[in-house]
Formats: sequence, structure tokens, C-alpha cells
Amino acid sequence: MRRDVPAVFLLVGLTGSGKTTYSEQRLEPAGAVRLSVDEVLHDRHGRYGTDYPENTYVEKEAPVVAELHNRLRQLVAQGRDVVWDHGLWPRAHRDEMKKLVEEAGGRWRLLYFPVDREELLRRLEERNRRKDANALFVTPEALDDFFARFEAPHGEGEETVGPDWL
Repeated sequence: MRRDVPAVFLLVGLTGSGKTTYSEQRLEPAGAVRLSVDEVLHDRHGRYGTDYPENTYVEKEAPVVAELHNRLRQLVAQGRDVVWDHGLWPRAHRDEMKKLVEEAGGRWRLLYFPVDREELLRRLEERNRRKDANALFVTPEALDDFFARFEAPHGEGEETVGPDWL
């Protein structure tokens, strides 16, 4: 994975699409440092939708994102590869992250994890039983809302990671 310029893997996909699992099984063992907004939020505030109301997520998320942006800059300056483990649902967020990575001296790789609704529901049913930081409780109605807000990448330099990698 190492080259002269550190790689920053920008993971794009809905909740349950396999971003964290892919990072843990493929990218971290190769030396990348994973930055997870969800894990920091969980450490500070507990479980989404259980320990704090879902409608307060955005206000809790903003300072964590800013903090992890700074950490990403530090890691790239140290020559480290990084995984940005956060859904990057709107294209505008992906564009901002690409710019941040380039300004920090890194090169971005946009990894897209497309998974259909039925498969996500199956995965989330299993995952909803867990209580760890990477197991946000998601109802079918919430998933439908997520799909409505998600902008799939097209022509953004994305690399598709299909569900068959598992």
C-alpha cells in the first residue's frame, strides 16, 4: 500500500455496507490508520438512538469530524496511510474530503460500497443486536431515509468494492 505519497481511503456507503469490516480486514492490516467518527461518538456519547436521541447526531458529529480532520492532516504529514471510515453520503462531503487530503499532501482513493436495500436490511437485523460503536441501531424506516439522502458516486474517480469481497 505504501508509496511516496500517503493514501487516504475515503469510504463511501450506507450504514451496514461493509466499510468498517473492509477497513479492519484489508486496510488496517496493510498499515493504514482508521479514523472512525462513529467510534469517537460512541466513546463520548454512547449508542446512537439509545443513549442519545437520533436528532442530536449532527450536532454531536460536527466537532468529532473537525477533530478527526486534524488527526488526518497529522497522519498524512507523518507519511501514514489513513482510512476515513465515515459514509460520505453527499457528493459535497466527498469533494471536501478530497480537497482536504490533497491540501494535506496525500492522495485520495474513493472506495464505494454499493449494497441493495434487502441485503442491508439482512445485515442490519444481525448488527442491531450488537451494542458496539460500529453497530448503530437502524430501523427499516431509518434505512429508507438514509437511501433518500444518499448520493451514490458516479464519475468521481470511485473504485467499487462489491459485496462479494467478504
